[in-house]
Amino acid sequence: MILSLVSIPVQNPIEAHELYTSKLGFITKEFNPELNLAIVASSEDPQGVSILLEPCKGTFAESYQTSAYKANLPIMIFSTQNVETELERLKAQGVKLRPELNNPEWGLMNMFEDGCGNILMLEEKSA
Repeated sequence: MILSLVSIPVQNPIEAHELYTSKLGFITKEFNPELNLAIVASSEDPQGVSILLEPCKGTFAESYQTSAYKANLPIMIFSTQNVETELERLKAQGVKLRPELNNPEWGLMNMFEDGCGNILMLEEKSA
């Protein structure tokens, strides 16, 4: 089996689609505002795993999203070749970065907020 689609809870998929494509740099795979449907993918791997921006308002996922946020836990982790460069790009786009860059044994990492109620992590694995 190959992973093809994951979902991430968002309060408003239409607003999340705008943020994920304009600020985070994802591309649109499918977008239908009338159906509240937004699916994005990495611009670096358009045929790879897609992300369904799943509406969570009023569902059990809203409680999960809120609990993860309050616990300072990332809902999803993204990889990049250069964390520091990517953090500068995100910061320039107005994305809220979390505390200092961390350097565990396995590589660099930092957390940021997607503006849709989630904390995400950015990692750069060591060679």
